[in-house]
Amino acid sequence: MSDTTQDAPAQDLEQADLQSVEKLKEAHLTIRKELAKVIIGQKEVVEQALIAIFTRSHALLVGVPGLAKTLLVSTLAETLDLEFKRIQFTPDLMPTDITGTEVIYQDPTTNERQFKFLKGPIFANIILADEINRTPPKTQAAMLEAMQERQISIGGDDHKLPDPFFVLATQNPIEQEGTYPLPEAQLDRFMFMIKVEYPDAVEELDIMKMATGAAPGQPKAVLNGDDILRLQETVRRMPVSDHVFEYARKLVRVTRVKTDDALDVCKEMLTWGAGPRGGINLIMAAKARAMLAGQVYVSCEDVASVAHPVLRHRIIPNFSAQSEGVTADDIIDRILEAVPKDAPLD
Repeated sequence: MSDTTQDAPAQDLEQADLQSVEKLKEAHLTIRKELAKVIIGQKEVVEQALIAIFTRSHALLVGVPGLAKTLLVSTLAETLDLEFKRIQFTPDLMPTDITGTEVIYQDPTTNERQFKFLKGPIFANIILADEINRTPPKTQAAMLEAMQERQISIGGDDHKLPDPFFVLATQNPIEQEGTYPLPEAQLDRFMFMIKVEYPDAVEELDIMKMATGAAPGQPKAVLNGDDILRLQETVRRMPVSDHVFEYARKLVRVTRVKTDDALDVCKEMLTWGAGPRGGINLIMAAKARAMLAGQVYVSCEDVASVAHPVLRHRIIPNFSAQSEGVTADDIIDRILEAVPKDAPLD
C-alpha cells in the first residue's frame, strides 16, 4: 500500500486535531520519562495502558506477583493528574463494598431522618481492580456493569461515575486455587488483555539498584482530566481508510470457526472466535497507537501491532491446541502471517 494512500486521510483532520496529535505525541514521550523515575522497562505495557485510556476503554493486566503492576497504575494516574483508587478483590468482597451504600442519616438540626448515599471506592478516575478473579461472580458483575454503564444504581437512583473513568484490573495467571475466572462474556468488556512479563537481565539489575538505593524522584503531572477528554474525542475523529477497516474485519472473521471465512488453523485449534467488539477495538486501538506515535493516519501495521492484546482473550483454544501447548498468542501469530496487510478490498 503506497504512502500516498495512507497519508490521504490526514487531509480530513482539522488544524486543531493536528495540534492534538502533536500534543499527544509529546505527552507520550514526557509520560514515559516521568514513569522512568519509578518504573524500569515495561514499554509495551505502558503503551497499551495509554491506548486503553485514550480510547475510553478498560484493560486487564495479567502477570505473576511482584512485577510492579500496582506501582505502574498508580504512577500512571499521577502523571495524568487523575484520582486513583485501589480495590483489593477478596472472596468476601460484596458489591456494595465497591459501589457504596445508603445509610440512614439524621439531620442534627431538625432530627429528620433520611437516606444518604455514601460513595464507594469506584468513584475515582482510575481504578485498580487488584486480582479481580478472587471475588465471586456477583461482585465481579457489579464491577463490570459499572465499567460498561459508567454509572451505578442504588435505591432506585442512578449515580454517574466521574469522567474520565478507567478500570485497569489485574489477574494472577498461575495460582488458580480460590479464584473465580471471569467468563468470556465479561472478559470481552476489556479492550486489552495486557501481558506483564518478567524484566530482562539489564532491566532486573536496574530495578535492584533503584529499589535498594536512594528514594526515586516524584513523577510530575503531564496531562489532566480535561486534556484526556479532548484527546479521546480527537482519537474518535481520526479518519481510517477502507483498506484498514477491511484488514481489521478479516482478522476477526477468520477466527470464527463455523464460517466460510475461517482459516484452517482456526478451525483446527479454536473452539470459538472473536465477536464484533474485537473488530471495533482493533480499529480504536490502532487509532490511539497511531496518535501516540504522532501519525495523522492509521495503517494496517497499527492494527497488526494491537492484535495480540485485543484478541488473546477473545479467542478460545480448543483441547487439541491446549494439549499441544499452543496458546492464543501462537494462533494470533499464525493469523497475522496468513492475512495479508495489502489485500484488495472485496
